Amino acid sequence: MRFFSAAQVDAALDLDALADAIGRTLLSQPVAPLRHAHALSDSDTLLLMPAWSAAALGVKLVTVMPENPARGLATVSAIYVLFDRLTGGARAVIDGEALTLRRTAAVSLLAARHLARADAHNALIIGTGKLAPYMAHAHARARRLERLWIWGRRGEGAQSVAQRLRDEGLPAQAVEDLEGAVRGADIISCATTSTQPIVRGAWVRSGTHLDLVGGFRRGMREADNDAVARARIVVDTYLGALAEAADILEPIEAGVIGRTSIVAELAELVADPGRGRMAAGDITLFKSVGTAVADLAAAQLLLERAG
Repeated sequence: MRFFSAAQVDAALDLDALADAIGRTLLSQPVAPLRHAHALSDSDTLLLMPAWSAAALGVKLVTVMPENPARGLATVSAIYVLFDRLTGGARAVIDGEALTLRRTAAVSLLAARHLARADAHNALIIGTGKLAPYMAHAHARARRLERLWIWGRRGEGAQSVAQRLRDEGLPAQAVEDLEGAVRGADIISCATTSTQPIVRGAWVRSGTHLDLVGGFRRGMREADNDAVARARIVVDTYLGALAEAADILEPIEAGVIGRTSIVAELAELVADPGRGRMAAGDITLFKSVGTAVADLAAAQLLLERAG
């Protein structure tokens, strides 16, 4: 059995190859039940995310401990265990956070290849957490970016992320005017833990691609009902989005959109890109809550590249 650190995951999994691997895995018709959430207490949670295919079986184990920052520890910890599908033997234990960061960005890259306009050159990343730099690199690989704006509630956080990205060769700049940045962006990627909408539909211009990856449970919102109503919507999976994505569920419950407003899940988009953007003026919206299929694809690619 192999053990893979975060550094090994980062070194082995470039985003383009990982997006390709996720696309292939989605088309292979894997099985990924809705993740299981177990309340350990009023605040602590254990999440189990299994997936399997004809070739492999894996599960991600995640703990969410909100009291950890007071202990000087991260709120979320995760490991991924990959098994042999035929024998059930354990093949690898992988740093779960590193795997999650890379596969989340690669999923959005895969979606943006089909949903962002071919001439999209300006991108806005909303959020300054650990995921933000990965999302910036993902969209820079999906399209040739001339401007990359970073916005966060804390200006110093946006400055720090922008400086890191400039050091990594991207044309990044921190911005303070959120509305102005939204109005000027061709691609908007939200990676936050917000419980209130950040992006207003009135600000979003025609032709924009909106990528929502931060909200992973009910009560978390990144775009308002108007933004959702104006868009052609693709989700990572119907199962996850219709159970956990408040950005989709709340507009449905309010009667703003219907179930048929979701034009495809990601596997369908990969199989038939015509289900996504129909015209240059379309606003497209990709909602990702996280699928264990992407974890499985990433773990398999990691093991293959490790020999």
